[in-house]
Amino acid sequence: MTNSFRTLDDVDVKGKRVLVRVDLNVPMDSGKVTDATRLERIAPTITEISDKGGKVILLAHFGRPKGRDVKDSLKPVAEALTHVIKKPVAFVDDCIGEAATKAVTALKDGDILCLENTRFHPGEEKNDPAFVAELAKLGDIWVNDAFSAAHRAHASTEGLGHKLPAYAGRTMQAELDALGKALDAPTKPVIAIVGGAKVSSKIDLLENLVTKVDALVIGGGMANTFLHAQGVKVGKSLCEKDLAPTALRIIDKAEASGCAIILPVDAVVAFHFAANTPSHAYGLDAIPDEGMILDVGPQSIERINAAIDDAATLVWNGPVGAFEMTPFDRGTVAGAKHAAARTKAKKLISVAGGGDTVAALNHAGVADDFSYISTAGGAFLEWMEGKPLPGVEVLKK
Repeated sequence: MTNSFRTLDDVDVKGKRVLVRVDLNVPMDSGKVTDATRLERIAPTITEISDKGGKVILLAHFGRPKGRDVKDSLKPVAEALTHVIKKPVAFVDDCIGEAATKAVTALKDGDILCLENTRFHPGEEKNDPAFVAELAKLGDIWVNDAFSAAHRAHASTEGLGHKLPAYAGRTMQAELDALGKALDAPTKPVIAIVGGAKVSSKIDLLENLVTKVDALVIGGGMANTFLHAQGVKVGKSLCEKDLAPTALRIIDKAEASGCAIILPVDAVVAFHFAANTPSHAYGLDAIPDEGMILDVGPQSIERINAAIDDAATLVWNGPVGAFEMTPFDRGTVAGAKHAAARTKAKKLISVAGGGDTVAALNHAGVADDFSYISTAGGAFLEWMEGKPLPGVEVLKK
């Protein structure tokens, strides 16, 4: 997949007005940014264009405003960005029209300007051609550096790619390269670990993965649905019993594709859904009727680690137990630490993504040791489902 899309290496930005779509959707509390991770991620693209003499014009959304709403203004985010990139970031309180035009006209080579929240205009989410045209007037080229919004065909995430020459920013490029290495042209064998509470939210994901990977580890609450489908009594565990036929269909599809499905072989069971409540490991033939499966058991952990040992590439989405509560984080932490150690030893390419997954890897203290962690949520999931992402398709050569 490498370089099937245009990047900043394919364009001279000097003296050009560069509309850069970024993700500024950062957590805020009382008007202050509480986590600058997303700002740090986009810093290299902004700095590079500025250093090369391009005029950087930032486009982003914030929240889900219905029209103009001061609490969703990007002004405080632009101020926080100044500290992250150590360069002044000017701000203008609209993204189209006279004020925006004036601010852009005043830019000198290397200057950085942040436009107000694109979602203050209904044309953004509608990908309205008239709104796209208004935005396009402000730039000579368009750079998309917001993979996290690439699954949405909005004006600033996709529409502009049809009006202006389009390029991937460095964050987008890194994400696409990492994901390409994981599923599009991976070093085999490939294993996927998929966890989380419900099968219903991950049917498309599982259906796609079984055709792409050599082994699929299923954990978390969703594993209970698969175990139930195979006749295992899961007590009072979270379980979508009506999805038993779906689970069996996925197992059949995996078999036809030569993908091994790895389900828990034992489970940690408690009688209350609470942290540090008494719990015991049980074999699958002995789950108590009143019990709840809250984590994979010690034999399952060994089985998961052995599968990781057999793999050259790992794709991970979703925890394998109720990791937010001790001691039900053990399975997830053990697998995460094992994958991290294999990655550090250069024996594994590890790619993980999704909100819960990132939280779990941070909790295990190994987020920095994985080859790549995607913070993109919805876009990461749709990519894993094998769906084309509008904001990426428009960057292809």
